[in-house]
Amino acid sequence: MRTNQTRFPENFLWGGAIAANQAEGAYLEGGKGLTTVDLLPIGKDRFSLMLGNVDSLELKDGVYYPSHEAIDFYHRFKEDIALFAEMGFKCLRLSIAWARIFPNGDDSAPNEEGLQFYDQVFDELLKYNIEPVVTTCHFDVPINLVEKYGSWKNRKMIEFYENYTKTIFERYKEKVKYWMTFNEINMLLHAPFIGAGIVIKDDEEKKQVLYQAAHHQLVASALAVKACHEIIPNGQIGCMLAAGATYPYTCHPNDIWEAIDKDRESYFFIDVQSRGEYPGYAKRYFKENNLQIRMEKDDEEILKNHTVDYIGFSYYASRCASTDPEVLSQLAEGNIFASIKNPYLNESEWGWQIDPQGLRVTCNQLHDRYQKPLFIVENGLGANDVLSDEGSINDDYRIEYLKSHFIEMAEAIEDGVDILGYTSWGPIDLVSAGTGEMKKRYGYIYVDKDNEGNGTLKRIKKKSFYWYQDIIQSNGENL
Repeated sequence: MRTNQTRFPENFLWGGAIAANQAEGAYLEGGKGLTTVDLLPIGKDRFSLMLGNVDSLELKDGVYYPSHEAIDFYHRFKEDIALFAEMGFKCLRLSIAWARIFPNGDDSAPNEEGLQFYDQVFDELLKYNIEPVVTTCHFDVPINLVEKYGSWKNRKMIEFYENYTKTIFERYKEKVKYWMTFNEINMLLHAPFIGAGIVIKDDEEKKQVLYQAAHHQLVASALAVKACHEIIPNGQIGCMLAAGATYPYTCHPNDIWEAIDKDRESYFFIDVQSRGEYPGYAKRYFKENNLQIRMEKDDEEILKNHTVDYIGFSYYASRCASTDPEVLSQLAEGNIFASIKNPYLNESEWGWQIDPQGLRVTCNQLHDRYQKPLFIVENGLGANDVLSDEGSINDDYRIEYLKSHFIEMAEAIEDGVDILGYTSWGPIDLVSAGTGEMKKRYGYIYVDKDNEGNGTLKRIKKKSFYWYQDIIQSNGENL
């Protein structure tokens, strides 16, 4: 039950979120270049590759790569956007594929066909008064930049990314007001290949490589903020964090400190992007681990002067931390993050712990820490939806999941947290980033496709489609 009949702000941005590499398909059409995610197969090898254990940067014969067709949003975006409009979306979070604009990443001129594609997508959204919320880089570094430069290990990436972002800001300045730089930037530490195109070599010191790459991304992000503010004066640009509060497993002080430490692994990035400087705990970590972060003379000034306007984040689950070896032996997988099982929570089919109140906790923690507007840009339930003989999908479990999270989001607003909007992950079924599966479905709209790539790609409205339509129409009053 809601303790307060909180009204969502009048201009609250209800919508959904997709990513180019999980939805578009057409992986080499329209002049697009190959990207990191295009090399990730479905199956047992996917996770190891995501972690940076990459033996080849070429496609292999006889291997199914789910991103190559995905759900064919590239050819079907008008149909899909019409369905989003029918639900009443106020916004759609989506990403631009870097390699559609600069196929090699270091090209001297952009690919006009790629630019025109996103012109068409944004025009279609605006036709229905749906605000585009655009992530500039969502897990898709052009492969050429990995091969030639080592991706974000190399400082040259800052120049390539700055050129790319300036190009899209100039092109879409009349169409896009809301931007984000790097999707789940903290994923760089946990899954470096999918997060940042980083291949870890046997002779490299992993922590040194990752934190140097992080510095390059942080400077690049700040330069993108600078460019956005100069080119789109009425625009807003944020960062994006894979969030989820970490609870101490017990009240033992060691567990409490471990939880703080685990949260700081992620907050580190947003501390820099939002506050404009490296926090003291990070400097201590670098010193104690003998990490030498190479900076150029203007880097600190760039970080300080170009902080983000809002904090975008994903929330799927909370996590638990312990220092007890016996407890640590019972780690549960959940998304990329392994966590101790919380005995007070239920789990999804994929072992993700379901914690609606954790969303309120996370919102309050982020608001208390940064005092900036928040944007919940990913949240949802992956489930194996079953199509009935009559051709319908009764996904009451998804409705219950979302309703419980919306209630806690309303409580966070009542707590005084400034939340710009909410975009549920995968409003239409798409390829899972973590597993490459299609059967791990999040959408309000079913897509007829299976894990092997078979199916008609027909779109079918689920029961949750009409439920979310009602939530948006009532601006959350009908919870």
